[in-house]
This record gives sequence, structure tokens and C-alpha cells, in this order.
Amino acid sequence: MERLSRPLSRRDLLRYGAGGAAATGLAPLLAACGGGGDEGGGGGGGGASPATLKMWWWGQQEAVGIQKWMNDTISKFHSKTKNTIKPTLMSTDNVIPQFTNAAAAGHPPDVQFLFNGIYHMENVWLGYVAPLDDLVSGDVLENSGATQLSVYQGKQYRVGFYSVGFGLAYNKDLFDQAGLDADSPPETWDDFLNACDKLKSKGTQPIGAGVKDGFFGEWYLVNALTQNLDSPADALNLFIGNLDWRDPKYHEHWQKLEELKQAGYINDDVNSLQLYQGIQLYQTGKAAMCLDTTPDIPNCQKQLGADKVGYFVMPVFGQGSMAGKPITDTQGFGIPDKGENHEQAGEFLEFMHSPERVEAMWTLSQQIPANTTFDGSVIDDPLIKDIQATWVAGDHNAYIADLMPTKFWTDAMFVISQKILAGNMSGDESGDLAQGVTETWKKQNPDMVENYKKWGDDLSAA
Repeated sequence: MERLSRPLSRRDLLRYGAGGAAATGLAPLLAACGGGGDEGGGGGGGGASPATLKMWWWGQQEAVGIQKWMNDTISKFHSKTKNTIKPTLMSTDNVIPQFTNAAAAGHPPDVQFLFNGIYHMENVWLGYVAPLDDLVSGDVLENSGATQLSVYQGKQYRVGFYSVGFGLAYNKDLFDQAGLDADSPPETWDDFLNACDKLKSKGTQPIGAGVKDGFFGEWYLVNALTQNLDSPADALNLFIGNLDWRDPKYHEHWQKLEELKQAGYINDDVNSLQLYQGIQLYQTGKAAMCLDTTPDIPNCQKQLGADKVGYFVMPVFGQGSMAGKPITDTQGFGIPDKGENHEQAGEFLEFMHSPERVEAMWTLSQQIPANTTFDGSVIDDPLIKDIQATWVAGDHNAYIADLMPTKFWTDAMFVISQKILAGNMSGDESGDLAQGVTETWKKQNPDMVENYKKWGDDLSAA
């Protein structure tokens, strides 16, 4: 995976994407490399001439094997419609910034990969992404797995691609050795602490983690803060200052992080390791658990052996309506507003979500589709089958970091996580810092706050 060697993530993209790169003067260069020019051709459906569509996409770096499915989909789409898709697999640091600049120059691709939430919503607010309601069938929009975070003022701007669940991976052998029931991972916080204590008493590091690059802090916040929320709108209102981080329930998750660290349940060198270096402690048998995503589970099985790998939802301490539910995000695609072939692009997104293509994502690439009509019975791996049924098909929560402003990520979440894990801040103090950062961001970004408020109306209505 590209992220193993490159700490840049979706969060970095916001610094160079809609909020920054569009004003950097790169548009002429991007127009030269990404312009639509005379390549587009005419319309597709209704007897028009076949078209050539440019598609910029991402995913092979995270969901290893998905490119096989994509190549097959493009080939079958051409055979059916005579339209040609010219794909470019973008690097992580280019997939959003290059689109933003190409859109600003008036020469975007026809189909664009889009991360969820704020990662694409800033481009929506700039007018660079077209609403799909008149371009893609209602059934596909409803079933694609785009999530409510792809809706703004009643319009949907993405369809789903593949699923990304969040939780805790654990080593069943190490659980057995500690006298724990490896087939029944802990569900409550007290049971979780008890499991950590038993693992530690057997000389096993309970949790492997790395927060040097900040992303463990993001994953932890999502898994833990969500427990004291009633809806994604609560997270949005925290991030824009309508709710107060100093309320104990909104920083209890950081108090729990301090509890884990003080008890020695997290590795001492956590601040010296990056996210995936921490995960590798688990994958090499040096730690019993780690925060991880569902696309990485096949890799964990390869490293440890399939029979040793388990996966569970963060144990519950919170009192919110969202507590105890799995957390799932999806990657996705949209249609740039200034793309030249809207009709054919819509047809391609629909084709991606045809029943045969949805099933083929698993059979060809061993990845779980975002589409909610996917029949998980075709999955032959017991753990992955359970993940699909629980994290994707079952009742699940949104990934609330998709709502997080960049300033909060860099100045609050990242700082608080590192300081708590270094022993330089208490969980009780975290609410003051988070609230201060939020109030500063709110004063500096009044237009952004208004857009967030409108977006919050959609989330509240969901």
C-alpha cells in the first residue's frame, strides 16, 4: 500500500486542494496535462456518436487488487456502449489537488474519483462537481453507498465505489494465551481494560500504535468520540462551534486514551512510530491489537495467518445513540461540472453499479463493494463475510473525520493525541484546547461556517 511508505493522506489533500491549490497558479500546467480539448467527442446515448472520456481515479493504493476490476469494467463498458474510458491512476497527493486546479482552469476529466465528506464537498462549494440527480438513476444513487455525507442541500454529488470499515484487529492466538475468549472480543470498556490487563500480565503488548504522523489520532477519535454522539450532525456542530468540546462527554474519549496510555496498554514508543509502523507491531505478532481498516484485513491474514485474525467494534463507554455500532466510509466517484460528456459519464457510473459489476468487485479483486445491493453470500472467507454483513450491510455509523476542518486536524486532534500519549497533557485539559482551536477557525472562516451549517441541515434530515 502506498500509505505504508508515504504518510500523506486525505487530510493532506485539503491543504493543497480546494482550500489552497486552486489559487497557486498551477492551472495553466494542469490545463496542458488534463484539458478536455477536442478529445471528448459527442454524446453517447440516444444515437449520438461514441465518446472518449477521461477518468482520474485512486484506490489501488488502498484496496489492493481493485485495478483488475476497474480494467475489466472499462473493457466491458466499451464493448456495450462503444464509449472509451481513458483512466489515469493518480497518486495520493495528486488525485484531489490536480482535479481542483483542472476544474478551476475549465478542463477537468469527465469522471473523477472523490473521497467522502469535506474532501469532495469543498469542490462542490466551489461549483466544480455536478449534482448527479439528473445524470444517474435514482436507484443507483440510493444503492451506491455514497453515504449521506455526499449530499448537500438535497443534491447528491457522489456514487460509492468500495467500502472502508474501521475497528480493532486482534490476534486470536494471543487472546487464547492470555486466557481470553478469542471468539468473543470485548464489547464494553471495562471488559476491554480487563482484556488489556490479562494480555499485559502475559508479557504481550496489548495495543500497537504510532501517532507520529497523526493518523492514529484521527482513527482513535472517530472510533471513540462517535460513542457520545447521537448523529453525524453532532460532530459537524462540534467542529463549527455550535457544541462545546469542554462538555465532558465531548472529550471523554481523550480521557480514555490517557487511561490506556497510563496503564501501559499502548506501546511506549507510540510517538516515534507512524500509523502503519504501529499496525506492523500487530501484523508481526508483537502486539495483540491495533486500530485498522477493513481493506487491510486480507493483508493481516497474509501476515499472521487467516485463523489468527479477528476484528471488532471499539468497546463501548459512551452514552450516545451511535455507541456500539460499526463505522464505515466509502470511496466514490463524481462528475465534474465542466466535464464535456455528462451523459456518457453518468452511464459509466450506472454501469459500475450494475449487478454483474457489483459482484465482480469481490470475485475479481476480493474487495467489498460500497453498493448496498451486494450479496455477501458470494464471499468465501468467514471473517470478510462477517465484516461485510456487519460493517457494510448492517446498521453502521458515518466516518465523522470526513467532517473535520483542516485546522482542527492539525491544531487540535493531532496535538492533543500526541501530547496525551507523551504524558504532556491530561484528558481533562483536552477540551479547552479543542474549543479554542474551534473558536479561532470559526472567526477566520465565516463563509465556510455557513456552508457547514447548510450541510448540517442535510445530515439532520437524514
